Amino acid sequence: MGVLSPQFGSLVPSGSPQVLTGNYLNFTGAGGANFAQQFLPEIYEAEVERYGNRTLGGFLRMVGAEMPMTSDQIVWSEQNRLHIAYDNVTLLNGGGTNSILQILDNAGAAAVAGGAVQNVIMPNATVVIMDPANPSFTVKCIVGNSGGAPVGPLAAYSTFTAYPYGQAFISGAVVNAATITGLKVFVYGSEYAKGSQGPNNTNTGESITPQLTTFVNKPIIIRNRYAISGSDTAQIGWVEVATEDGGSGYLWYLKAEGETRLRFEDYLEMSMIEGELSAAAGVGGGSFGANIANVNSFAGLATGAGAFGTEGLFAAINNGGNVLSGYAGSLQDFDSVLENLDTQGAIEENMLFLDRKTELQFDNMLAQQNSYGAGGTSYGVFENSEDMALNLGFSGFRRGSYDFYKTSWKYLNDASTRGGSSNFVNGDNIDGVLIPAGTSTVYDQLLGTNIRRPFLHVRYRASEADDRRMKSWLTGSVGGAFSSTLDAMEVNFLSERCLCTQARNNFVLFVA
Repeated sequence: MGVLSPQFGSLVPSGSPQVLTGNYLNFTGAGGANFAQQFLPEIYEAEVERYGNRTLGGFLRMVGAEMPMTSDQIVWSEQNRLHIAYDNVTLLNGGGTNSILQILDNAGAAAVAGGAVQNVIMPNATVVIMDPANPSFTVKCIVGNSGGAPVGPLAAYSTFTAYPYGQAFISGAVVNAATITGLKVFVYGSEYAKGSQGPNNTNTGESITPQLTTFVNKPIIIRNRYAISGSDTAQIGWVEVATEDGGSGYLWYLKAEGETRLRFEDYLEMSMIEGELSAAAGVGGGSFGANIANVNSFAGLATGAGAFGTEGLFAAINNGGNVLSGYAGSLQDFDSVLENLDTQGAIEENMLFLDRKTELQFDNMLAQQNSYGAGGTSYGVFENSEDMALNLGFSGFRRGSYDFYKTSWKYLNDASTRGGSSNFVNGDNIDGVLIPAGTSTVYDQLLGTNIRRPFLHVRYRASEADDRRMKSWLTGSVGGAFSSTLDAMEVNFLSERCLCTQARNNFVLFVA
């Protein structure tokens, strides 16, 4: 019998393709003798899901809807308040029997015709004048003409004259003794003398034309891709997986493509939450209509990246919604939210999406109000039986005339986004958001009619030729695609969409 030369340790070829202790080739070993000293390691073919469900999507699907659109912009109008009121009014001569009051805008500028704030208080209107800094200061007056105004409409003037009922001077002091700023004035009616002309008289009256507040947003194009070379596709490797979208089993090299798709789907939602409009001249604040023609060249934009952006949920609430800072988990803090909601739409049903810290603060706040059990502990789902189950959490509650449904928002808890306990990873300053449930009525500029829409909904570009809600396609020359000479397979993802946040004055953002 012949002898194999040279001798490679105990290496013995096998007569069939099977893994044996004597035929394993170690190509990374140092020296030929190591070939026969290697054994096949124990390999777990199943992945360990150490982060659980890693996807963050689902929030907008829970609270809103998706609808197609065909334009570069979406424009909608919302009603303003019905009654006449001003929050920034200065009493110029509170000691006079005919005191003059001046209406200012939020920046302290006088109200003028055609401006952001106009004086629409008519002569003979009856008003209530209040000082928020002094609750005992409340005076009821009848309105006359301004000192320099003609008899008639006051809209062109920032001042009006007020004659108090029941007292000689508005301030209760001597003539010209008081100048008070930051007053609130609202109209509660009118009073006319016998035989007088009413407000319809062209010489003395005016009519009030309601003004709508118009909101504008634009879709952004979101893209991503996954690529693998043709050589790598030929090296087959199987991995047993259980994916976040419900799939399970064995995947080949396209496992990375599956994760890219899941990541892109999360980006679709995260972009709608975090989106910001560009602060470039003529673009910020939603007034980007004149620059839409430059969307491809980005001409005239001040930002180096050259993008228009889109208004996401957080930006919309910060720009016209309600922001509660430093919620500490007390019932008094939460009642201030209810008082603020009363001044807005007073929508009865609302949803709370919170991070873990704030959710536990709500649970503690509610448990303290429960008279059952030691220390206000709430005993479970079995008829409050202490022996059956202990429930330290609340999924819903009612306070005043409002119903609230509370849930944890994974986006605010995940360490790779805005989450993380301050003891471990520094989180962001957003602790939660309150969103009204149901639908709102708005005027659609394109349809020319009032329509009902969820308060939060996504609009995506679509037409008969192309649906851009969620597109994916293959390019290259591998994996069934034969569109180029590239020796690779590229999986492309694209979507074009924007978020409509309607009636944002009813939303509340909880910040640290």
